[in-house]
Amino acid sequence: MARLIVQTDGLGLQAIELRLGVNRVGRHADCEVCLPHTTVSSHHAELALSNDGVYLRDLNSTNGTFLNGQPVTESWLVAGDQIKFGDVELTVESTHAHIAIPEYERGEPAPAAPVILESGALACPRHAWVPATFRCTVCSEVMCNACVRILKLKGGTPHYHCRLCSNHCERIAQIGTGKKKGFLEKLQDTVMLKFSHRKEKE
Repeated sequence: MARLIVQTDGLGLQAIELRLGVNRVGRHADCEVCLPHTTVSSHHAELALSNDGVYLRDLNSTNGTFLNGQPVTESWLVAGDQIKFGDVELTVESTHAHIAIPEYERGEPAPAAPVILESGALACPRHAWVPATFRCTVCSEVMCNACVRILKLKGGTPHYHCRLCSNHCERIAQIGTGKKKGFLEKLQDTVMLKFSHRKEKE
């Protein structure tokens, strides 16, 4: 698992292991990486861990985020990088994500069957009334627009990640029973209707 080594004394921390997904860094107790230091903002930065590595993003902190001595707003991290949140220094030991695939033992209840909406689309497991619009390419979890995690590089295209395992998600083609027929489909129906009337007269 991705791991950071704390270089600043007096925090009661020696090493920090990042969990998959977004890890908020800050002074506030609700942060996944809590750094109780006066130079660290309440919500200072984010460290997003995925199978691609660790992505650092500053959250408009008061005293800034520095990577290898240079101020930074967003950047991918590599092992050996030096990070500073305010005056708190850390070293990146590893950026690898360990993804374990759960095994279902005999007797353990199977996952719930997916819910299908009246339109024929899969429902989001967390919002049963909303169609699922994304599917994880690794764990096959489905989710709606509100659930998928979006990682957008500055000036680049957005990347969509699974909220469970942080792997890449792809869009799901929507299926709808109420889809309007196109011109060719209507023309085909008209021709078929004329042939059926002719056969009835014969």
